[in-house]
Amino acid sequence: MSDESNYATRLLEDLNAGYQSAAEKLTPLVYNDLRSIAGRFLRGESPNHTLQPTALVHEAFLHLIDQTRVQWQGQTHFKAVGATAMRRVLIDHARARRAQKRGGDFKQITLTGLLTPSHEEAIDLVMLDDALEKLSQLDERQYRVVELRFLGGLTEAEVADILKVSRTTVQSEWRMAKAWLSGELRKAGLR
Repeated sequence: MSDESNYATRLLEDLNAGYQSAAEKLTPLVYNDLRSIAGRFLRGESPNHTLQPTALVHEAFLHLIDQTRVQWQGQTHFKAVGATAMRRVLIDHARARRAQKRGGDFKQITLTGLLTPSHEEAIDLVMLDDALEKLSQLDERQYRVVELRFLGGLTEAEVADILKVSRTTVQSEWRMAKAWLSGELRKAGLR
């Protein structure tokens, strides 16, 4: 483990202990990774989208440092929870815009890496979120694998470490979740 990673882990332990000043020191260590995740989320958006990667990272970071129920397990765990926070910010933003325009201005994303290449196309982020919420009720581990792999951009090994399962289990859960989501989106008329 690098010195920077060790330092980030110590800062996360300080956050766990309630030292909010650790968040200020942690920011430069995780900012680029979080911005990269935000860029993936916003890829394919129109250039005039009201949320830009920097704003998305800042909004999500505010949610992250305000977490009192999370016991940070390290930098990878922090990034995974950060990805979830960014997804929540985008979903809330999309729902608000949809409410304003009565169904207009849907947030579209491409499920690169989630569906097979022949099925990649833009879908509504709110509809995807609804399907993911349903998956979380049916199979929490499959949901977490999708959340960490697709939304968080983590590797199979990182997901296995966070979930405390084998890489083979992550691969299996990933395949099953992709198949289930593809069918669910097809039923919703998106496929």
